[in-house]
Amino acid sequence: MKGSRSGDGGRAAGDSGMTREELRGALDASMARLTGTVAGLTDEQVGGATLIPPWTRGHVLTHLARATDSLCRLLEGARTGVAIPQYPSMAVRAAEIEAGAHRPVAALAEDLAGSTERFAAALRALPEAAWEARVRMRTGETRTPAGLMETRLRELEIHHADLDAGYTFADIPAATARWILDDIVAALARRAADADLGPDADGGGDGAGRPSALRIEATDTEFARAVGSGGGGPVVLGRSADLLAWLTGRSPAGAGLATTGGEGVPSPPYWI
Repeated sequence: MKGSRSGDGGRAAGDSGMTREELRGALDASMARLTGTVAGLTDEQVGGATLIPPWTRGHVLTHLARATDSLCRLLEGARTGVAIPQYPSMAVRAAEIEAGAHRPVAALAEDLAGSTERFAAALRALPEAAWEARVRMRTGETRTPAGLMETRLRELEIHHADLDAGYTFADIPAATARWILDDIVAALARRAADADLGPDADGGGDGAGRPSALRIEATDTEFARAVGSGGGGPVVLGRSADLLAWLTGRSPAGAGLATTGGEGVPSPPYWI
């Protein structure tokens, strides 16, 4: 497994290279930062705009709570060996988010804290053998329980920035930002490998969502990974924070980014 280490009692963690204990620490710190931001919001502000319209801050926070519960279902599947869908359906997922989005900030904070504790309890309930199990996410990819911890860390950090309430992509800890970039690029590469790379391979007539033959290089790290296939596309250069905003569709124009050769920054592949 890429980047795994055995510092956790000889038990490797996920693709980030962090051990389970390191992942727990990163998750606790990330949640504490998010909790601090939410504590500073008013009931009026939770109805405000985010980086992912038309969602409000209430939508984002409800999504985080329900997404955490969805990871608990996957952890239960890892524990029992029974395939449990991450969500009953995408329609149910959307309805739950909408139903919870308009609550007062105190209710949103309580919900987020409760889902966090349920996730921690689900991890504690895993027998050792279950840590090697792979469960299928709604996207089709499979992850181990350690991989689900990484998924939650990615969700917490990106959606914290999405709140547009003072925490930005530049505030994501450098090691975590680098792993999230790596994770997104790996997902795009898997999509490219699985796709017919024709103009409408994934149903996007304008090319949106289609894997692109490009490379990205973060100028503030050693990060450089290929996206797509062929290797003949442009190289997109910039800080990790700007690359994250672009690759996740939060900055489609690629503010702060440049390309080798001077051509314009291409539209980013669809991620989430």
